[in-house]
Amino acid sequence: MTAVPIPSVIRPIAAAELPQLLALYAHLHADDDPLPAAEVVDAVWQELLGSPRHSYWGVFVPCDGTAQLVATCTLTVVPNLTRGCRPYGLIENVVTHGAHRGAGHGKAVLEAALQHAWRQGCYKVMLMTGRKDAATLGFYESAGFDGQAKRAFMAKNPSLSAL
Repeated sequence: MTAVPIPSVIRPIAAAELPQLLALYAHLHADDDPLPAAEVVDAVWQELLGSPRHSYWGVFVPCDGTAQLVATCTLTVVPNLTRGCRPYGLIENVVTHGAHRGAGHGKAVLEAALQHAWRQGCYKVMLMTGRKDAATLGFYESAGFDGQAKRAFMAKNPSLSAL
């Protein structure tokens, strides 16, 4: 008899899963700035979890009897005074664990975030990527994002290290 694979689960990331989220972020920015003291990280995490405008979405796959976080993105819902006072969404920090890429987890987590944004009444959801390679751009387009609709501009704080 062949074992039936247990499907992945897509859901908001729970408070206790912060260590898994931080470990997954190593696959996003290998050379990211070091984290501050644990108390600071925890305070930021608690603030984010306490706001209904921020949500962290994750794809979890079974691994050795536990649920391993393999893909994530963040969604921020921003109140708005245009478009009939409908909010808009911003997606950031999209990442899939290197060993789990190509299995549809990235698209699945983006779809969950988009569905949440639509339930919140968002009229649009935007994301930016610093990647220029065709595979990444094609991935976002295949997930429903239009890379030609608008142009993004960004300013960085000159007093911080190059982020």
